[in-house]
Amino acid sequence: MIPNPTNNPNPNPVPLFPDVRVTVRSRNRWAVAAAIRQAMRRAGKDRREIDRFVNEALSTESPDRLRDVCRRWVHLQLPA
Repeated sequence: MIPNPTNNPNPNPVPLFPDVRVTVRSRNRWAVAAAIRQAMRRAGKDRREIDRFVNEALSTESPDRLRDVCRRWVHLQLPA
């Protein structure tokens, strides 16, 4: 079966910053974005990249889209 790219927005499972790993307990989009922003800062990522992530992450209302955006940037683990 050929994968459908519309069902898999990130065909590459490696995030842009594979060295940044974030585990959050909340599904609140503000809390998730803040935790990732803080982890990216601690990892010494460029401020412009951090701002790009935050803008992209907070531009969506969809929890699934938020998860996909976050996982495209960093390794993210959310509560079940």
